[in-house]
Amino acid sequence: MLDSVDLSDLRGALRAEAAERMAQDSAHDLAHLDRVWTTAQALSEAEGGADLRVLLGASYLHDLVNLPKDSPHRARASTMAASAAAPILRSHGFTNHEVAAAQHAIATHSFSAGLKPKSLEARILRDADRLDALGAIGIARTFAVGGALGRALYDENDPFAEHRALDDSAWALDHWPVKLFRLSEGMMTLAGKLTAQERVAEMRAYAQVLAGELGRVLPESWA
Repeated sequence: MLDSVDLSDLRGALRAEAAERMAQDSAHDLAHLDRVWTTAQALSEAEGGADLRVLLGASYLHDLVNLPKDSPHRARASTMAASAAAPILRSHGFTNHEVAAAQHAIATHSFSAGLKPKSLEARILRDADRLDALGAIGIARTFAVGGALGRALYDENDPFAEHRALDDSAWALDHWPVKLFRLSEGMMTLAGKLTAQERVAEMRAYAQVLAGELGRVLPESWA
């Protein structure tokens, strides 16, 4: 297995490709790619046996086609990104086998696509990307995306949906119980699952503080 130090030049080149080609927003920018790569390396070390070269390519090109969360084509974004990544990877010396492996990881990382990761690299990339939606950075990203889509932070009359149906198309905070609190259940690596559980606990602790500031008692379902 290649040491991460040996990949520093390739990382810089792929990061530059992403900077030039990827449509960036506050939740899907170069910092997001850096975090995913850092987390992917940690998960790879915990799992053992992953191809870091393939994982690096997938980490920096997985959002090459970045469509808005409310786009009708959102479910196709990851497969479109996988297709767009192929010529870039080849131009940086990836073999056909490596290209195919990175493409599979990219295509299957997306929650919206609903595709099943079949390789260790794909499972790691998916976990790493989903972990970036949780914890402190996940809190920030939730509200950044909600603001960009014109959604209110929360329902001022019923912020924790005690007497209404959850609707994360209207209120950013609703996205937590609708999707994010459940991400740990679908993690595909043990290290990913444990980290996800820790980060979800951090978000629930934040919700407890928020409830206090709003003069409310946090429902048991959120605690």
